[in-house]
Amino acid sequence: MDLPQVIANLITAQNKFDSVAYSNCFCETGIMLDEGRVHIGRAKISQWIIEGNKKYNPVMRPISFEGDENKGVLKIEISGTFPGSPLIFTYDLEFVEGLIQSLTITV
Repeated sequence: MDLPQVIANLITAQNKFDSVAYSNCFCETGIMLDEGRVHIGRAKISQWIIEGNKKYNPVMRPISFEGDENKGVLKIEISGTFPGSPLIFTYDLEFVEGLIQSLTITV
């Protein structure tokens, strides 16, 4: 599957539980929307992924990607220590200069 480099980096960072590398996939002012909460900026996104990793131990496997250098939709299977694992999630993304500007996660 042909993924933008930043998405490949995001998946690698997540599967290594590397919160710094994960948050560095975002613009400095990047926005993450998940579970009804908004996280703005790399520091907040890093804290969000640290908490999620501790709670759920999520591992990602990409299923499909459609998009271009400006925006895209990623379908991804995530397995971990949460009810119903594994689940398929949709990541709606916007990119700026090769980094993620916004990411909205839905089931």
